[in-house]
Amino acid sequence: MTELKDSAEQTKQAAQHTAAAAQVTKDSADRRTELAADRTVFAAERTYAAWVRTGLVALASGIGAKKLLDGVVPGWMIIGFGTVLILFSAFCFVAGVWRQVFVGAPPPDPDVHRLPPAVLIAVNSFLALVALAAIAGIWLGKAGS
Repeated sequence: MTELKDSAEQTKQAAQHTAAAAQVTKDSADRRTELAADRTVFAAERTYAAWVRTGLVALASGIGAKKLLDGVVPGWMIIGFGTVLILFSAFCFVAGVWRQVFVGAPPPDPDVHRLPPAVLIAVNSFLALVALAAIAGIWLGKAGS
């Protein structure tokens, strides 16, 4: 009879240890999910930064094309190259915000905060306006100036 009680007590303790281990495993899986969500947010921010960086380089290249290519190629080609590069920069600014704001399925409750969409829209709208002003400068500016 005592052996039966001892066996029952051991089974009860084993069940308690198993329940505790299951809770630790569940907590560990939840934490891994939260960390994965954080990594997803950071990856989206890196992608946004890459779009903006590419847009800024294209904008600078479009503006610099006028000065660099003056006297080397015909004026219509300078205007064409500059326009294409600057339009590409505006596309990059819009695409960067689009990818950051409309992410599809949201990640499960990350610990980190996402960049506010209003700030992204404001900054990239300003950059797109700068791109439009640069196009106007290329089209209306004097060649060789």
